[in-house]
Amino acid sequence: MKKVLLAGESWMIRTTETKGVDEFTVCSYEEAGIELKAALKGAGYEVEHMPAHMVPTAFPETFEQLDAYDLVILSDIGANSLQLAPDVFQHSIVGKNRIQTLSSWVREGGSLLMIGGYLSFTGFEAKANYANTAITDVLPVTLLPEDDRMERPEGVDPVVLHPEHPALGDAGESWPRLLGYNKVGLRDGAELLAVVGEDRDPLVAVSQQGKGRSAVFTSDCAPHWAPPEFSQQWDGYNRLFAGLADWLTE
Repeated sequence: MKKVLLAGESWMIRTTETKGVDEFTVCSYEEAGIELKAALKGAGYEVEHMPAHMVPTAFPETFEQLDAYDLVILSDIGANSLQLAPDVFQHSIVGKNRIQTLSSWVREGGSLLMIGGYLSFTGFEAKANYANTAITDVLPVTLLPEDDRMERPEGVDPVVLHPEHPALGDAGESWPRLLGYNKVGLRDGAELLAVVGEDRDPLVAVSQQGKGRSAVFTSDCAPHWAPPEFSQQWDGYNRLFAGLADWLTE
């Protein structure tokens, strides 16, 4: 059974409630990516979810650790979380450049999928910050230096350019509307499979990277950008992400 590492798709919430003259704070933890994990598991993959708060301490830092997986997915997790291990950030101890290692691993035969979100690609207020890392060398797209979010509250229809491509998993040509995505450019040599928006921005793109492969889906895998009509009710959702995983790991 092929194994997938899904990094990201979780967050912590800190809420302050004020009641009259009294105030108190409550905290909670939430995970997303339920639909994505179900799609991959349904296609026969073993999925290990590494929540965002675990990434700084637990993300693989060597080829040997990455080789435990057939596919690495980065979804709504910023570059800082991969780069700033506690020893580096808190104690100024020289450590591994895990993004550089991941990039080299892809070129040597690994597989990488980046999925959009507020902390993907360049992200909200450019805080995802992948544009300044080695990951750009192995993605099929180029990244903006500034906040790259395209919020489309009115909805925007994806346009599938190559429905026959195996990476799309026979998801069909008619996809439900999305409510936003990360704006990127197409890198030379990459294949553009689906676009979105008036500028026909890349939505799905794939590329061969040395001995490995990479792909992007520039909208989200879950609400809010991928509303229930896309991520929960559309029967093409499972086929799409299973197709991407199959193409990346074949």
